[in-house]
Amino acid sequence: MAGHSKWANIQHRKGRQDAARSKLFSKLSKEITVAAKMGDPDPEKNPRLRLAVKAAKSQSVPKDVIDRAIKKSQAGDGDDYTEIRYEGYGPSGIAIIVEVMTDNINRSASNVRSIFTKAGGNLGTTGSVSFMFDRVGEIVYDASVGDADTVMMAALEAGAEDVESDEEGHWIYCAMEDFADVSDALEKELGEAKDTKLIWKPQNRTDVDLETAQKLMKLIDTLEDDDDVQTVTANFDVPEDVAAQLG
Repeated sequence: MAGHSKWANIQHRKGRQDAARSKLFSKLSKEITVAAKMGDPDPEKNPRLRLAVKAAKSQSVPKDVIDRAIKKSQAGDGDDYTEIRYEGYGPSGIAIIVEVMTDNINRSASNVRSIFTKAGGNLGTTGSVSFMFDRVGEIVYDASVGDADTVMMAALEAGAEDVESDEEGHWIYCAMEDFADVSDALEKELGEAKDTKLIWKPQNRTDVDLETAQKLMKLIDTLEDDDDVQTVTANFDVPEDVAAQLG
């Protein structure tokens, strides 16, 4: 068990303060539509859709928005989205994974490449940085749900592999194939999670200075502001003194 990434905490606070809810809802709705289109429109019969719906609910996406996204998947004239993973390096050689869901591959590739280049980074080939990350399930609870030992015991009993706790909350990790079962077991024990999703978890994080942190924040913000981008993950962390300057 360890303290969670300071960068993740900054992202979390920033998200509460200024994230465009409509953009977040749009990204979550897109995942629901694609998941339902690729499998059964019934979440109970479609594991990916079930997780997408759970992730949307954890972000307070209204039920009618979720239902519309599922219905859209069954419409014959619905958009066809392609899922693409871009991998590259940002300032100071920080590894970055960008997950995209797009109806225009050329547009997305051009946009992502341009964003990296303007930030002083560069795109690599598929697999060039993903070997430095693990694909796992992440389940997040507020600190108020219990102390670190209580959450650790509940997580291990549910089949999780690791827990990171600090004063802001608890981050529980499990194997990708166990995600649905672990999430359901924890919900019965600890209540509904604040957030549940599959992530790319860095195997190691590199501490960065203030200048690099600011450049990376700008790069990640620009990527996340692109409508085709679903998630952005990087393998850096921010030391406490730098985090204090970033606010």
